[in-house]
Amino acid sequence: MGIIQVNNIKLYAFHGCLDEEAKIGSEYRVDVEVKADLRKSAKSDELADTVDYVHLNHIVKEEMAIRSKLLEEVAQRILNRVFKEIRKVKRAKVAVSKINPPIGGNVEEVVIILTKKR
Repeated sequence: MGIIQVNNIKLYAFHGCLDEEAKIGSEYRVDVEVKADLRKSAKSDELADTVDYVHLNHIVKEEMAIRSKLLEEVAQRILNRVFKEIRKVKRAKVAVSKINPPIGGNVEEVVIILTKKR
């Protein structure tokens, strides 16, 4: 088993329960970690034998572009697509971070972390 991480994907999106969040938007960071059998790709040196991190980044960008009230829903959609589209993934973890959330305090970020296994 091996691990592939795509960390610190920076995006601007419009998630949140408040109307102003839908209009103004916020900065987000997404981190994805997948576990898969990487022994074959370690020997073959072929992209077809591994989990393509470009594909992971593409899924994150597309799902983050779809507005949701809750970050949990966004993270779950990302996980669902990873498992649907990338058969090699056995386990995955997605962290969606809202940078400087509008919660009436000096808070750097709020992070939702979801995991899923096949």
